[in-house]
Amino acid sequence: MIHVSCIAHCSKNLRRISLGIVLTLVLIPVGIAGAQAPKKHLTESPAKDSATKVSATNLSATTVEVYLSSEETKPGPTQQPSIQFGARRAPELTITVNPAIRYQPIDGFGASLTESSAWLLATKLTDSQRNDLLEKLFDPQKGIGLSLLRQPMGASDFALKPYTYDDEPSGESDPSLKHFSIQHDQSYVIPLLRRALAINPHIKIFASPWSPPAWMKSSQSVLQGSLLLTAYQPLADYFVKYIQAYEKEGVPIFAVTMQNEPLNIPADYPGMGMSAAEQAMFLRDALGPAFRRANLKTKILIFDHNWDLIHFAIEILEDPKAASYVSGIATHCYGGNPSAQEELHNRFPNSPIWMTECSGGGWQNGNLLVQQVRLIIESTRHWSRGVILWNLALDQDHKPYLGGCNKCRGVVTVNDNGSSVEVEPTVDFTALAHASKFVRPGARRIESNTFGESSLEDVAFQNPDGSVVLLVVNSARKPITFNIAWAGR
Repeated sequence: MIHVSCIAHCSKNLRRISLGIVLTLVLIPVGIAGAQAPKKHLTESPAKDSATKVSATNLSATTVEVYLSSEETKPGPTQQPSIQFGARRAPELTITVNPAIRYQPIDGFGASLTESSAWLLATKLTDSQRNDLLEKLFDPQKGIGLSLLRQPMGASDFALKPYTYDDEPSGESDPSLKHFSIQHDQSYVIPLLRRALAINPHIKIFASPWSPPAWMKSSQSVLQGSLLLTAYQPLADYFVKYIQAYEKEGVPIFAVTMQNEPLNIPADYPGMGMSAAEQAMFLRDALGPAFRRANLKTKILIFDHNWDLIHFAIEILEDPKAASYVSGIATHCYGGNPSAQEELHNRFPNSPIWMTECSGGGWQNGNLLVQQVRLIIESTRHWSRGVILWNLALDQDHKPYLGGCNKCRGVVTVNDNGSSVEVEPTVDFTALAHASKFVRPGARRIESNTFGESSLEDVAFQNPDGSVVLLVVNSARKPITFNIAWAGR
Protein backbone atom coordinates (compact mmCIF):
# COMPACT_ATOMS: atom_id res chain seq x y z
CA MET A 1 0.00 0.00 0.00
CA ILE A 2 1.15 3.54 -0.66
CA HIS A 3 -0.52 6.12 1.49
CA VAL A 4 -0.43 9.54 -0.16
CA SER A 5 -1.15 12.46 2.13
CA CYS A 6 -1.69 15.89 0.59
CA ILE A 7 -1.92 19.29 2.21
CA ALA A 8 -3.49 21.65 -0.31
CA HIS A 9 -6.49 21.83 -2.65
CA CYS A 10 -6.25 18.71 -4.81
CA SER A 11 -8.11 18.11 -8.05
CA LYS A 12 -10.07 14.96 -8.78
CA ASN A 13 -7.10 13.23 -10.36
CA LEU A 14 -5.33 13.72 -7.00
CA ARG A 15 -2.08 14.89 -8.46
CA ARG A 16 -2.77 18.61 -8.17
CA ILE A 17 -2.06 20.37 -4.90
CA SER A 18 -2.64 24.06 -4.25
CA LEU A 19 -2.03 26.47 -1.40
CA GLY A 20 -1.97 24.89 2.05
CA ILE A 21 -2.73 21.30 1.12
CA VAL A 22 -1.26 18.16 2.67
CA LEU A 23 -1.49 14.83 0.91
CA THR A 24 -0.74 11.40 2.35
CA LEU A 25 -0.60 8.44 -0.03
CA VAL A 26 -0.46 4.87 1.22
CA LEU A 27 0.77 2.38 -1.37
CA ILE A 28 -0.23 -1.23 -0.74
CA PRO A 29 1.46 -3.52 -3.25
CA VAL A 30 -0.38 -6.73 -4.06
CA GLY A 31 1.14 -9.71 -2.31
CA ILE A 32 3.13 -7.94 0.38
CA ALA A 33 0.45 -7.13 2.91
CA GLY A 34 1.68 -8.49 6.21
CA ALA A 35 5.21 -8.99 4.95
CA GLN A 36 8.05 -7.70 7.08
CA ALA A 37 10.15 -4.87 5.74
CA PRO A 38 13.90 -5.46 5.67
CA LYS A 39 15.50 -4.88 9.06
CA LYS A 40 18.98 -3.80 8.01
CA HIS A 41 19.68 -0.07 8.52
CA LEU A 42 20.99 1.27 5.24
CA THR A 43 22.10 4.60 3.89
CA GLU A 44 23.07 3.11 0.57
CA SER A 45 21.48 0.72 -1.87
CA PRO A 46 21.12 -2.73 -0.33
CA ALA A 47 20.59 -6.06 -1.97
CA LYS A 48 16.95 -6.38 -3.00
CA ASP A 49 14.66 -7.81 -0.34
CA SER A 50 11.61 -9.92 -1.06
CA ALA A 51 9.45 -7.65 1.09
CA THR A 52 9.96 -4.83 -1.41
CA LYS A 53 9.81 -6.85 -4.63
CA VAL A 54 6.65 -6.31 -6.64
CA SER A 55 6.29 -7.62 -10.15
CA ALA A 56 5.23 -5.31 -12.96
CA THR A 57 2.07 -7.32 -13.49
CA ASN A 58 1.02 -6.63 -9.92
CA LEU A 59 1.85 -2.93 -10.07
CA SER A 60 -1.24 -2.09 -12.07
CA ALA A 61 -3.32 -3.59 -9.27
CA THR A 62 -1.44 -1.80 -6.50
CA THR A 63 -3.80 0.13 -4.24
CA VAL A 64 -2.87 3.74 -3.61
CA GLU A 65 -5.00 5.23 -0.86
CA VAL A 66 -5.13 9.02 -0.80
CA TYR A 67 -5.81 11.32 2.16
CA LEU A 68 -6.14 15.08 1.87
CA SER A 69 -6.26 18.08 4.21
CA SER A 70 -6.20 21.83 4.00
CA GLU A 71 -6.82 24.48 6.63
CA GLU A 72 -10.38 24.63 5.32
CA THR A 73 -10.96 20.86 5.71
CA LYS A 74 -9.47 20.23 9.16
CA PRO A 75 -9.45 18.14 11.25
CA GLY A 76 -8.78 15.71 8.39
CA PRO A 77 -7.23 13.72 6.88
CA THR A 78 -10.10 13.12 4.48
CA GLN A 79 -9.90 9.99 2.34
CA GLN A 80 -10.17 10.52 -1.40
CA PRO A 81 -10.85 7.99 -4.17
CA SER A 82 -7.99 5.51 -4.58
CA ILE A 83 -5.67 5.76 -7.56
CA GLN A 84 -3.37 3.33 -9.39
CA PHE A 85 -0.05 3.44 -11.18
CA GLY A 86 -0.04 3.87 -14.94
CA ALA A 87 2.51 3.44 -17.70
CA ARG A 88 2.90 7.08 -18.75
CA ARG A 89 4.59 9.98 -17.02
CA ALA A 90 3.30 13.54 -17.28
CA PRO A 91 5.89 16.19 -18.19
CA GLU A 92 5.87 17.50 -14.63
CA LEU A 93 7.86 17.15 -11.42
CA THR A 94 8.43 13.56 -10.34
CA ILE A 95 8.78 12.28 -6.78
CA THR A 96 10.67 9.00 -6.95
CA VAL A 97 10.13 6.70 -3.97
CA ASN A 98 12.82 4.05 -3.46
CA PRO A 99 12.33 1.56 -0.58
CA ALA A 100 15.72 -0.01 -1.36
CA ILE A 101 17.49 2.91 0.33
CA ARG A 102 16.49 3.09 3.96
CA TYR A 103 17.39 5.42 6.79
CA GLN A 104 16.43 5.76 10.45
CA PRO A 105 13.64 3.82 12.16
CA ILE A 106 10.60 5.80 13.24
CA ASP A 107 9.14 5.58 16.75
CA GLY A 108 6.18 7.80 16.01
CA PHE A 109 4.63 11.19 16.60
CA GLY A 110 2.93 12.79 19.57
CA ALA A 111 2.69 15.57 22.14
CA SER A 112 2.86 16.13 25.90
CA LEU A 113 0.25 15.28 28.50
CA THR A 114 1.32 18.16 30.73
CA GLU A 115 -0.47 18.67 34.03
CA SER A 116 -2.43 21.47 32.34
CA SER A 117 -3.54 19.11 29.57
CA ALA A 118 -4.35 16.30 31.99
CA TRP A 119 -6.36 18.62 34.27
CA LEU A 120 -8.45 19.85 31.37
CA LEU A 121 -9.21 16.34 30.14
CA ALA A 122 -9.95 15.04 33.65
CA THR A 123 -12.07 17.90 34.97
CA LYS A 124 -13.64 19.69 32.00
CA LEU A 125 -14.78 16.75 29.86
CA THR A 126 -17.51 14.24 30.51
CA ASP A 127 -16.52 10.58 30.64
CA SER A 128 -17.94 10.15 27.15
CA GLN A 129 -16.05 13.17 25.76
CA ARG A 130 -12.81 12.07 27.39
CA ASN A 131 -13.04 8.49 26.16
CA ASP A 132 -13.91 9.66 22.67
CA LEU A 133 -10.98 12.11 22.59
CA LEU A 134 -8.44 9.59 23.90
CA GLU A 135 -9.58 7.13 21.26
CA LYS A 136 -9.25 9.78 18.54
CA LEU A 137 -5.76 10.65 19.71
CA PHE A 138 -4.23 7.25 20.44
CA ASP A 139 -6.16 4.46 18.72
CA PRO A 140 -4.28 3.43 15.53
CA GLN A 141 -7.47 2.22 13.82
CA LYS A 142 -10.26 4.45 15.14
CA GLY A 143 -8.07 7.50 15.69
CA ILE A 144 -4.75 8.98 14.59
CA GLY A 145 -2.53 6.59 16.55
CA LEU A 146 -0.21 8.95 18.44
CA SER A 147 2.62 6.84 19.82
CA LEU A 148 4.94 9.29 21.63
CA LEU A 149 4.34 11.29 24.81
CA ARG A 150 6.76 13.64 26.57
CA GLN A 151 6.08 14.00 30.27
CA PRO A 152 7.40 16.73 32.55
CA MET A 153 8.97 15.34 35.75
CA GLY A 154 7.19 17.68 38.14
CA ALA A 155 5.89 21.11 37.18
CA SER A 156 6.64 22.76 33.84
CA ASP A 157 5.36 26.08 32.53
CA PHE A 158 2.06 24.25 31.93
CA ALA A 159 1.06 23.07 35.40
CA LEU A 160 -1.42 24.14 38.06
CA LYS A 161 1.29 25.05 40.58
CA PRO A 162 5.04 24.59 41.07
CA TYR A 163 5.95 21.17 42.48
CA THR A 164 8.56 18.41 42.42
CA TYR A 165 8.52 14.89 43.83
CA ASP A 166 10.49 15.81 46.97
CA ASP A 167 9.54 19.30 48.13
CA GLU A 168 10.89 20.26 51.54
CA PRO A 169 10.31 23.29 53.80
CA SER A 170 12.71 26.18 53.23
CA GLY A 171 16.12 25.45 54.70
CA GLU A 172 15.59 21.69 54.83
CA SER A 173 16.86 18.95 52.51
CA ASP A 174 16.29 15.25 51.89
CA PRO A 175 19.44 13.77 50.32
CA SER A 176 18.31 10.21 51.04
CA LEU A 177 14.95 10.96 49.33
CA LYS A 178 12.91 9.57 52.21
CA HIS A 179 10.04 11.86 51.26
CA PHE A 180 10.09 11.14 47.52
CA SER A 181 6.56 10.65 46.15
CA ILE A 182 4.76 10.85 42.82
CA GLN A 183 1.44 11.31 44.64
CA HIS A 184 0.84 14.66 42.93
CA ASP A 185 0.67 12.95 39.52
CA GLN A 186 -1.94 10.46 40.75
CA SER A 187 -4.72 13.01 40.45
CA TYR A 188 -4.71 13.63 36.70
CA VAL A 189 -1.53 12.63 34.87
CA ILE A 190 -0.99 8.97 35.71
CA PRO A 191 -4.64 7.84 35.24
CA LEU A 192 -4.70 9.39 31.78
CA LEU A 193 -1.32 7.89 30.85
CA ARG A 194 -2.61 4.46 31.84
CA ARG A 195 -5.74 5.00 29.76
CA ALA A 196 -3.67 6.06 26.74
CA LEU A 197 -1.43 2.99 27.12
CA ALA A 198 -4.50 0.74 27.32
CA ILE A 199 -5.66 2.16 23.98
CA ASN A 200 -2.21 2.05 22.37
CA PRO A 201 0.34 -0.17 24.18
CA HIS A 202 3.04 0.93 21.70
CA ILE A 203 3.25 4.45 23.17
CA LYS A 204 6.78 5.44 24.19
CA ILE A 205 7.10 7.96 27.00
CA PHE A 206 9.92 10.48 27.28
CA ALA A 207 10.38 12.28 30.62
CA SER A 208 12.14 15.59 31.30
CA PRO A 209 12.54 17.68 34.46
CA TRP A 210 12.06 21.46 34.33
CA SER A 211 13.53 21.73 37.83
CA PRO A 212 14.77 19.35 40.50
CA PRO A 213 13.68 19.99 44.11
CA ALA A 214 14.62 23.46 45.36
CA TRP A 215 16.97 22.09 48.03
CA MET A 216 19.19 20.62 45.28
CA LYS A 217 19.79 24.04 43.69
CA SER A 218 21.90 27.13 44.21
CA SER A 219 18.75 29.29 44.13
CA GLN A 220 16.98 27.17 46.78
CA SER A 221 13.94 27.57 44.53
CA VAL A 222 12.40 25.72 41.59
CA LEU A 223 13.02 28.99 39.73
CA GLN A 224 16.42 29.63 38.16
CA GLY A 225 19.65 28.47 39.82
CA SER A 226 22.01 25.60 39.05
CA LEU A 227 22.53 22.10 40.44
CA LEU A 228 24.64 21.98 43.61
CA LEU A 229 27.63 19.63 43.47
CA THR A 230 26.33 17.96 46.63
CA ALA A 231 23.06 17.20 44.80
CA TYR A 232 24.50 15.26 41.85
CA GLN A 233 24.00 11.87 43.47
CA PRO A 234 20.61 12.71 45.07
CA LEU A 235 19.33 13.92 41.68
CA ALA A 236 20.57 10.71 40.01
CA ASP A 237 18.71 8.71 42.67
CA TYR A 238 15.67 10.95 42.09
CA PHE A 239 15.60 9.89 38.43
CA VAL A 240 15.87 6.21 39.40
CA LYS A 241 13.04 6.50 41.92
CA TYR A 242 10.85 8.32 39.39
CA ILE A 243 11.30 5.62 36.75
CA GLN A 244 10.71 2.83 39.27
CA ALA A 245 7.63 4.55 40.75
CA TYR A 246 6.07 5.14 37.34
CA GLU A 247 6.84 1.55 36.32
CA LYS A 248 4.92 0.33 39.40
CA GLU A 249 1.96 2.39 38.21
CA GLY A 250 2.01 0.63 34.84
CA VAL A 251 3.65 3.54 33.02
CA PRO A 252 7.08 2.54 31.63
CA ILE A 253 9.49 5.36 30.80
CA PHE A 254 11.24 4.85 27.46
CA ALA A 255 13.76 7.68 27.82
CA VAL A 256 14.70 10.63 30.01
CA THR A 257 16.54 13.86 29.38
CA MET A 258 18.55 15.41 32.20
CA GLN A 259 17.15 18.94 31.93
CA ASN A 260 14.58 20.65 29.76
CA GLU A 261 16.26 23.47 27.80
CA PRO A 262 19.38 23.63 29.96
CA LEU A 263 20.57 26.94 28.48
CA ASN A 264 17.22 28.65 29.15
CA ILE A 265 16.78 29.97 32.71
CA PRO A 266 13.20 31.32 32.98
CA ALA A 267 12.25 33.76 35.72
CA ASP A 268 8.53 32.96 36.04
CA TYR A 269 8.26 29.17 35.86
CA PRO A 270 10.40 26.18 36.94
CA GLY A 271 13.75 25.85 35.25
CA MET A 272 17.46 25.44 35.85
CA GLY A 273 20.65 26.33 34.06
CA MET A 274 23.00 23.47 33.22
CA SER A 275 26.10 23.88 31.07
CA ALA A 276 27.33 21.14 28.75
CA ALA A 277 30.25 20.52 31.11
CA GLU A 278 27.85 20.19 34.06
CA GLN A 279 25.55 17.85 32.14
CA ALA A 280 28.51 15.70 31.08
CA MET A 281 29.78 15.51 34.66
CA PHE A 282 26.34 14.71 36.07
CA LEU A 283 25.88 11.98 33.46
CA ARG A 284 29.40 10.58 33.76
CA ASP A 285 29.73 10.57 37.55
CA ALA A 286 26.19 10.16 38.86
CA LEU A 287 23.26 9.44 36.54
CA GLY A 288 24.86 6.88 34.21
CA PRO A 289 26.31 4.76 37.02
CA ALA A 290 23.02 5.01 38.98
CA PHE A 291 21.05 3.66 35.99
CA ARG A 292 23.50 0.79 35.59
CA ARG A 293 23.37 -0.13 39.28
CA ALA A 294 19.56 -0.17 39.11
CA ASN A 295 19.58 -2.19 35.85
CA LEU A 296 17.27 0.33 34.20
CA LYS A 297 16.50 -0.05 30.50
CA THR A 298 15.37 3.58 30.19
CA LYS A 299 17.46 5.52 27.71
CA ILE A 300 19.34 8.68 28.69
CA LEU A 301 19.16 11.46 26.09
CA ILE A 302 21.30 14.57 26.16
CA PHE A 303 20.70 18.19 25.17
CA ASP A 304 16.87 18.71 24.91
CA HIS A 305 17.26 22.19 23.48
CA ASN A 306 17.19 24.18 20.24
CA TRP A 307 18.77 23.33 16.88
CA ASP A 308 21.01 26.41 16.98
CA LEU A 309 22.70 25.26 20.21
CA ILE A 310 24.04 21.87 19.12
CA HIS A 311 27.54 22.76 20.33
CA PHE A 312 26.10 21.65 23.71
CA ALA A 313 25.47 18.09 22.47
CA ILE A 314 28.78 17.97 20.61
CA GLU A 315 30.72 18.88 23.77
CA ILE A 316 29.11 16.04 25.75
CA LEU A 317 29.58 13.44 23.02
CA GLU A 318 33.26 14.37 22.74
CA ASP A 319 33.70 13.24 26.37
CA PRO A 320 34.23 9.46 25.93
CA LYS A 321 33.15 8.47 29.44
CA ALA A 322 30.03 10.62 29.40
CA ALA A 323 29.22 9.48 25.86
CA SER A 324 29.28 5.84 27.00
CA TYR A 325 26.02 6.49 28.88
CA VAL A 326 24.30 8.41 26.05
CA SER A 327 21.47 6.68 24.20
CA GLY A 328 20.58 9.59 21.94
CA ILE A 329 20.00 13.29 21.42
CA ALA A 330 16.82 15.33 22.02
CA THR A 331 16.22 18.54 20.08
CA HIS A 332 13.75 21.47 20.14
CA CYS A 333 12.62 23.71 17.29
CA TYR A 334 12.69 27.22 18.75
CA GLY A 335 16.01 28.29 17.24
CA GLY A 336 17.94 27.26 14.14
CA ASN A 337 16.62 24.72 11.65
CA PRO A 338 16.41 20.93 11.24
CA SER A 339 19.63 20.74 9.22
CA ALA A 340 21.45 20.90 12.57
CA GLN A 341 20.30 17.32 13.09
CA GLU A 342 22.12 16.37 9.90
CA GLU A 343 25.35 17.69 11.40
CA LEU A 344 24.77 15.79 14.62
CA HIS A 345 24.06 12.59 12.69
CA ASN A 346 27.13 13.00 10.51
CA ARG A 347 29.37 13.58 13.53
CA PHE A 348 27.77 10.91 15.74
CA PRO A 349 25.96 8.40 13.49
CA ASN A 350 25.41 5.98 16.38
CA SER A 351 23.46 8.54 18.44
CA PRO A 352 19.77 8.51 17.48
CA ILE A 353 17.89 11.83 17.39
CA TRP A 354 14.37 12.67 18.55
CA MET A 355 12.66 16.05 18.14
CA THR A 356 11.11 16.25 21.62
CA GLU A 357 9.37 19.64 21.71
CA CYS A 358 7.92 22.12 19.25
CA SER A 359 4.85 24.17 20.04
CA GLY A 360 2.74 26.06 17.60
CA GLY A 361 1.10 29.26 18.79
CA GLY A 362 -0.20 32.75 18.30
CA TRP A 363 3.14 34.05 17.02
CA GLN A 364 2.78 32.05 13.80
CA ASN A 365 1.52 33.75 10.65
CA GLY A 366 0.42 32.40 7.29
CA ASN A 367 -0.72 28.85 6.63
CA LEU A 368 -0.29 27.11 9.96
CA LEU A 369 -1.04 23.63 8.65
CA VAL A 370 1.72 23.89 6.06
CA GLN A 371 4.18 25.06 8.74
CA GLN A 372 3.39 22.17 11.07
CA VAL A 373 3.58 19.54 8.32
CA ARG A 374 6.87 20.96 7.08
CA LEU A 375 8.19 20.53 10.62
CA ILE A 376 7.39 16.81 10.40
CA ILE A 377 8.83 16.45 6.90
CA GLU A 378 12.04 18.35 7.58
CA SER A 379 12.66 16.82 11.02
CA THR A 380 12.34 13.27 9.75
CA ARG A 381 14.32 13.99 6.57
CA HIS A 382 17.08 15.11 8.93
CA TRP A 383 17.22 11.89 10.96
CA SER A 384 14.67 12.42 13.70
CA ARG A 385 13.03 9.18 14.86
CA GLY A 386 9.95 11.06 15.96
CA VAL A 387 8.33 14.46 16.30
CA ILE A 388 6.73 15.53 19.57
CA LEU A 389 4.71 18.72 19.75
CA TRP A 390 4.02 20.42 23.08
CA ASN A 391 0.69 20.48 24.97
CA LEU A 392 -1.81 17.81 24.06
CA ALA A 393 -4.67 20.08 25.16
CA LEU A 394 -5.12 23.71 26.22
CA ASP A 395 -8.21 25.86 26.63
CA GLN A 396 -9.39 28.68 24.38
CA ASP A 397 -7.18 31.15 26.30
CA HIS A 398 -4.03 28.95 25.97
CA LYS A 399 -4.34 28.05 29.67
CA PRO A 400 -3.70 26.86 32.31
CA TYR A 401 -0.05 27.92 32.50
CA LEU A 402 2.38 29.02 35.21
CA GLY A 403 4.43 31.44 33.11
CA GLY A 404 6.38 31.76 29.92
CA CYS A 405 4.30 31.02 26.86
CA ASN A 406 0.85 32.62 26.92
CA LYS A 407 0.10 31.93 23.25
CA CYS A 408 1.00 28.24 22.93
CA ARG A 409 -1.49 26.08 21.02
CA GLY A 410 -2.55 22.58 22.00
CA VAL A 411 -3.13 19.64 19.69
CA VAL A 412 -6.76 20.09 20.71
CA THR A 413 -8.51 23.08 22.25
CA VAL A 414 -10.95 22.55 25.12
CA ASN A 415 -13.46 25.37 24.63
CA ASP A 416 -15.29 26.13 27.88
CA ASN A 417 -17.91 28.88 27.60
CA GLY A 418 -19.26 28.28 31.08
CA SER A 419 -22.41 26.44 30.02
CA SER A 420 -20.87 23.82 27.73
CA VAL A 421 -17.49 22.36 26.83
CA GLU A 422 -16.44 21.36 23.33
CA VAL A 423 -13.22 19.82 22.05
CA GLU A 424 -11.82 21.27 18.83
CA PRO A 425 -8.87 19.68 17.00
CA THR A 426 -6.31 22.24 15.86
CA VAL A 427 -4.02 22.31 12.84
CA ASP A 428 -1.50 20.41 14.97
CA PHE A 429 -3.93 17.49 15.22
CA THR A 430 -4.27 17.45 11.44
CA ALA A 431 -0.53 17.71 10.84
CA LEU A 432 0.25 14.89 13.27
CA ALA A 433 -2.55 12.77 11.82
CA HIS A 434 -1.05 12.85 8.33
CA ALA A 435 1.97 11.03 9.74
CA SER A 436 0.86 9.17 12.88
CA LYS A 437 -2.24 7.56 11.34
CA PHE A 438 -0.23 5.92 8.56
CA VAL A 439 3.42 5.65 9.63
CA ARG A 440 3.56 2.84 12.18
CA PRO A 441 6.17 2.53 14.94
CA GLY A 442 9.04 0.50 13.52
CA ALA A 443 8.71 2.03 10.05
CA ARG A 444 11.81 3.25 8.24
CA ARG A 445 12.27 6.47 6.40
CA ILE A 446 13.09 5.59 2.79
CA GLU A 447 14.54 7.51 -0.10
CA SER A 448 12.42 10.05 -1.92
CA ASN A 449 13.61 13.11 -3.74
CA THR A 450 12.26 16.43 -2.58
CA PHE A 451 12.43 19.84 -4.18
CA GLY A 452 14.22 21.78 -1.46
CA GLU A 453 13.18 25.39 -1.32
CA SER A 454 10.35 24.93 -3.82
CA SER A 455 6.75 24.77 -2.72
CA LEU A 456 6.57 20.96 -3.01
CA GLU A 457 8.16 19.00 -0.17
CA ASP A 458 7.84 15.36 0.82
CA VAL A 459 9.11 12.47 2.91
CA ALA A 460 8.52 8.73 2.49
CA PHE A 461 8.44 5.76 4.87
CA GLN A 462 8.01 2.00 4.68
CA ASN A 463 6.01 0.30 7.39
CA PRO A 464 6.91 -3.09 8.89
CA ASP A 465 4.09 -4.65 6.80
CA GLY A 466 5.70 -3.41 3.57
CA SER A 467 3.26 -0.58 2.85
CA VAL A 468 4.77 2.72 1.77
CA VAL A 469 3.67 6.13 3.04
CA LEU A 470 4.39 9.32 1.11
CA LEU A 471 3.66 12.66 2.80
CA VAL A 472 3.56 15.67 0.46
CA VAL A 473 2.90 19.36 1.14
CA ASN A 474 2.43 22.18 -1.34
CA SER A 475 2.86 25.65 0.09
CA ALA A 476 2.48 27.47 -3.23
CA ARG A 477 -0.34 29.81 -4.14
CA LYS A 478 -1.16 27.74 -7.21
CA PRO A 479 -1.82 24.06 -7.98
CA ILE A 480 1.10 21.79 -8.81
CA THR A 481 0.91 18.63 -10.89
CA PHE A 482 3.44 15.94 -10.06
CA ASN A 483 4.21 12.30 -10.78
CA ILE A 484 5.02 9.54 -8.31
CA ALA A 485 7.56 7.00 -9.56
CA TRP A 486 7.90 3.69 -7.74
CA ALA A 487 9.24 0.27 -8.76
CA GLY A 488 9.58 1.27 -12.40
CA ARG A 489 6.06 2.68 -12.82
